[in-house]
Amino acid sequence: MSPNINAFYDSVTCTVSYIVFDEPGGSGAIIDPVLDYDPKSSRTHTLSADKLIEFIKDQRLTLKWILETHAHADHLSSADYLKSQLNGYIAISNKIPAVQKTFKKIFNLGNEFIPDGRHFDYLFSHNERFQVGKLNAKAISVSGHTPADMVYQFGDALFIGDTLFMPDIGTARADFPGGDANQLFLSIRNLLEYPPETRLFMCHDYPPENRAAQWESTVEQQRMHNIHVHDGISEDEFVAMRRARDTMLDMPTLLLPSIQTNIRAGKMPPAETNGVAYFKIPINLL
Repeated sequence: MSPNINAFYDSVTCTVSYIVFDEPGGSGAIIDPVLDYDPKSSRTHTLSADKLIEFIKDQRLTLKWILETHAHADHLSSADYLKSQLNGYIAISNKIPAVQKTFKKIFNLGNEFIPDGRHFDYLFSHNERFQVGKLNAKAISVSGHTPADMVYQFGDALFIGDTLFMPDIGTARADFPGGDANQLFLSIRNLLEYPPETRLFMCHDYPPENRAAQWESTVEQQRMHNIHVHDGISEDEFVAMRRARDTMLDMPTLLLPSIQTNIRAGKMPPAETNGVAYFKIPINLL
């Protein structure tokens, strides 16, 4: 059964969230939802998430899964809020504890944060199959950008997170803690072994001035035109490019609040004795 796919583009973070479902009145999954966050005031809003809720209700869908492709560094996840409104299981790669351990050390998190993945409802293994109503789905590990990146396959559609961008933008960075440019290359080439007509859905698009935002390409388009990893680019060439390029990239604006939220499956840090939750900001560390 072919999936129904609806994309929701957030122009502030350049993030694309998706609702994948079998049929109206059936079952659905949300992939990479956004929680609106104003870094100037440190206030959150749910406008983006509420659009997803409205669509789910309009289509009379039962939400089965809230799927994270990885612990995002460029937007806060609204997974916890969506679960409170719609139920569904929050899921991510079973390699997430490695990411949690890294950032527990960076943020010096206390004993309340146990880095074993328990914050999520379910942890997927590589090539694990699951159902969304009448849809067959599979989780595919694509480590490199982070150790815990996951692709979700529904029929001929792959939701690939940050592993690839549109062909004119290239590929994900690999310099975050735990990232690995060699592993990223291998993960990408594994994806590009799928049939040429396979549809690839991006988590982000950072469009140049000469085009509008886009988020769907094909394996064939990526193999022919991706500026970083088209056919003919060797692993050594890719790694050298990626390492040189990553040294010139700024850290994402929302990295610090995003990671602290997203390693908790969209939950905020626990409130302190005054009832207020706080993000921690390490000085001169990253």
